Amino acid sequence: MIARIISVSKQLKLISVIILTIVISSCAPQQRETYTGLNIDVKKPVQVALLLPKSHPKTRAVSASLENATLMAVGEMKHVQIHLRIYDTAGNPEQAAIQARKAVDDGAKIILGPLFAESANAAGMAVADQGINVLSFSNNTSVAGGNVFILGKTFQNTSNRLLKYAASKGKTRAVILYPDNIEGKFGRTALETSAKKSNVQVVNTQPFEFTQKGIVNAVPLARASIEVEDADLLLLTSNSAGALPLLGQMLPETGINIEKVQFAGISRWDIPQQTLRLKGLQGGWFTLPDETVRKNFSRRYETLYNQKPHQLAGLAFDGIAAIGALVQTGRPHALTSKGLTQSAGFEGVDGIFRFLKDRTNERGLAIAEVRDKQVYIIDPAPRFFRF
Repeated sequence: MIARIISVSKQLKLISVIILTIVISSCAPQQRETYTGLNIDVKKPVQVALLLPKSHPKTRAVSASLENATLMAVGEMKHVQIHLRIYDTAGNPEQAAIQARKAVDDGAKIILGPLFAESANAAGMAVADQGINVLSFSNNTSVAGGNVFILGKTFQNTSNRLLKYAASKGKTRAVILYPDNIEGKFGRTALETSAKKSNVQVVNTQPFEFTQKGIVNAVPLARASIEVEDADLLLLTSNSAGALPLLGQMLPETGINIEKVQFAGISRWDIPQQTLRLKGLQGGWFTLPDETVRKNFSRRYETLYNQKPHQLAGLAFDGIAAIGALVQTGRPHALTSKGLTQSAGFEGVDGIFRFLKDRTNERGLAIAEVRDKQVYIIDPAPRFFRF
């Protein structure tokens, strides 16, 4: 066990929408929930455990970046005292469970991490009886629930934002084009779920084998589906490391009426930048976090550590941000599930975010459009949650 205790004063602003909260509480139906988590003594430093796969050979870099971001968050806060201990899970679920129990024995009131879904699930189960909440870095929604919350960015959050915007622009009939693998199926399911909450109807789903031949064969089938179903929206789940480059090259060659059919995707189309040059992505939509806030975090991280943060580092900062903001309220039940799921949310590395009742999260996202090989924000990320 690697342990480090850090005691610092800190402050983080909790987003407040007081009038809105009053309106919601007075008119919205009350949802029953079994609350998890321990009460804290707000007059004493709060014990927080950080679980990371530090000794796992493939995750040393990301572990170091997550640890750095956590320490950075701690160091930037005022007026809230936190004692932080760091534990090595070695990327192993059994070790994660052992370290979670050790953390509780050491006095932890809440756990930040682990990284992997299996380890998060094991850690959560290990300390469930003690009423300890776990804020995992995973984005696997299947492990969310009970005392396990996930900080990772989810397909569902992205697809909700994308479909809501598409519906507001009059799009009503969608075809989903996705690789027939685990990631692709997760993306398809998220889009189907989001469509049910909007005015967009999924009229066809077109899977393809994740090979060059499979992608090539899927493109004319996608066009046929669009024409037969009179679709006006083509939804892609692939990213730049997957089928997106080939799709972006081939889709315009099929003769799809791009004046009618809007292309949109649930992955980042601007990573790497050369993806933006693809002809088939011009005019397409995808989502982005609040880039201004993100760049500010990256600058501070680079100044402190003389290197760029890992793309997941912000999750650790967000976890401490939420904990610090809640503790600052001075409420003994701040770190229970009731406190964690308060509707106002928190200020994070990528803008606003909040935990939902199902223990997943919602993040404020912008809608971006690819135009002339550049990214343009056509609908900014929200600054606060409206409900």
